[in-house]
Amino acid sequence: MLDNQTLQDKYPHLEVSVLKLSEVKKDNESFRIDSEYLRQEYLYLKNILLQKPYEYLSQLVSYNSRYSQPIYDDKSKMKVINSQYIRNEFIDYENAKTGYGKVVPKESVLINSTGIRTLGRVNINLLDFDFSIDSHINVLVIKDRAILNPYFLMIFLQTKYGQSQINRYYSGTSGQIEIYPKDFNYFIIPIFPMPFQLEIEKLVKDSHKVLESSKALYKEAEALLYEALGLDSKNPLQSILNTHCESSLCHCEGVCSTTEKSKSPKSTHQDISCIRPQYDKASPNYTIRTLANSLKESGRLDAEYYQSKYEKNEALLKSLPHKRLHELVDIYKSIEPGSNFYKEKGLPFVRVSNLSKFGVGKSEVYLDSKDFVKESLQSLYPKKDDVLLSKDGSVGIAYAVENDLECVLSGAILRLKIKDKVEIKAKYLSSVLNSITTQLQAQRDCGGSIIAHWRLEEIQNLLIPLLDSKTQEKIESKISQSFELRAEAKNLLESAKQRVENAIHENQ
Repeated sequence: MLDNQTLQDKYPHLEVSVLKLSEVKKDNESFRIDSEYLRQEYLYLKNILLQKPYEYLSQLVSYNSRYSQPIYDDKSKMKVINSQYIRNEFIDYENAKTGYGKVVPKESVLINSTGIRTLGRVNINLLDFDFSIDSHINVLVIKDRAILNPYFLMIFLQTKYGQSQINRYYSGTSGQIEIYPKDFNYFIIPIFPMPFQLEIEKLVKDSHKVLESSKALYKEAEALLYEALGLDSKNPLQSILNTHCESSLCHCEGVCSTTEKSKSPKSTHQDISCIRPQYDKASPNYTIRTLANSLKESGRLDAEYYQSKYEKNEALLKSLPHKRLHELVDIYKSIEPGSNFYKEKGLPFVRVSNLSKFGVGKSEVYLDSKDFVKESLQSLYPKKDDVLLSKDGSVGIAYAVENDLECVLSGAILRLKIKDKVEIKAKYLSSVLNSITTQLQAQRDCGGSIIAHWRLEEIQNLLIPLLDSKTQEKIESKISQSFELRAEAKNLLESAKQRVENAIHENQ
């Protein structure tokens, strides 16, 4: 029988693994014999773990399952977090929708279990309020914390040793990949002395505290912006709805949008009525527009476009010093090479799923610069003080770049470069783009029945309020401090992960 090395020498262009049938069957309930499952990298890391004191995860948890799908409901106050919002560094509960579902236990470990680019993200429930999750997240509850600390488990699953097991056991193709609760049962978990595990717990908790401080500073920056715009920082949308619109096209009272159809002799059959919902005396919410002031002006005839909140928002912004976005920045589009150019290593390719108002997350997709001989990918790199803005999918996410980045943006992310001699701060601009005043403009303008799309012509004409330089500097300072703390929180988690990997690798 030929051994591994002999076969590898004979077929150097292939990765070859030779295993006994008994080795293949071990920890392999589905009896997988595909090459992905038997990759040398996975087997190598597994053998390292087997040389340490260890237990199978099935022996260490009292709960290992997914919850049933929750019910989403805007009227609920409970957050429902889906796999998009579980990140290795944080749980993005601020942007999650609300609804009803089973409450996640405190200090349970949460693992994204489905989907390319989301599968394998791990975090722990440290939030100080109840929330639920969708059915694509696996929940692990530790049985005996005297043996295994949940914070240690979270960090271990983020290491290359944990991720290799996640990558080894997932199955599926064409983007529908997932790892099932039964697969987690076979995960090999190293058992370290409890003092070491508690040190990891402290690093995770310290990271969480710093991250919460970062979020608090960012909220202070948002509050400064809203107060300077004359809005209630605790409920800026309601403030906009409560404003009185002076537009000649609208006679708003309180939060409703009503107009009387003109009885002037000049009024013609070209007057149109956009209704949402159906008008009744108890809840008047309709707008009457002439054809000239609707379809011919905006190109839109749908009732959604003419909701009073959009008109009131526009009236508010026009009452303040302001400019259109294209007057402040030059807008650059990137490329969309297609999935056939995606690589596992190389130059990071940043998509909307990697972008947040706090920064650019780790990419799961890469490009090879050799595939783009006609283009200079370096010219597409985001530079310090550029503002990135998403226009497709999750539209309206803005981030002010702090340092030059070596990555290529997806075509769904625009790069905004502030024009010379324009007095506007990059982080201030990003905060405006992330604010409710821009969100309302995006909601009004976006099209697309399945995936939201924000046209460049509409983005160029965004109304941007221009506050005085002193206020801009205060907002900029708060956001900068927030970003510094966020980087510190990330470094603490990286330190914890490195310590676990080093401890596993010792004496190898």
